[in-house]
Amino acid sequence: MRRSQGPSPPYTDQAVISFVDLYEKTKRNFPGIREVTQGEQEELVASFAETAGKLGMQIHLCHEEKSLVRDHVDANGCFSQAVIERAIGEKLLVPRMNFARQGCRCLLSADIGAYNTCGHGCRYCYANADAASVRENMRKHDPASTMLVGQLNPEDVVKKAVQKSWINGQLDLFSDWQGT
Repeated sequence: MRRSQGPSPPYTDQAVISFVDLYEKTKRNFPGIREVTQGEQEELVASFAETAGKLGMQIHLCHEEKSLVRDHVDANGCFSQAVIERAIGEKLLVPRMNFARQGCRCLLSADIGAYNTCGHGCRYCYANADAASVRENMRKHDPASTMLVGQLNPEDVVKKAVQKSWINGQLDLFSDWQGT
């Protein structure tokens, strides 16, 4: 991570940004929404990068054009190996991966949750079809259930996820020596 000479923020030193994708649900739920032009993206990212440099922060682009990369801004994935290693304080030995979406560099890019269950009402969100479906699902919510909405039904599909540690476990003299 490239660091500036600026002061480190007290709570975070990184942020993730992404520009709206115009999915059909998004256009339906947010009439009048428009794409952010390349010029507007360049202007916004330049401003974010300037602020990030002053504060000793790093900006991660989420599934955005590599042309937006500059000092304090990368397109290596908002949940990349480097980000995870830094968060857990361990080196990972990650097998070669096929990423879920072309252009996404995140290691763990599986969707979790269920469509039409978020009550925040963000008009740009692609996960909710309409407000009525969300209200109905929230009405079915049972805090004692293992499901987000209601109870497990015969037609529900539950998939068992394979859990495997990628923690390297080997001491790295040079990382410790360099203070990273």
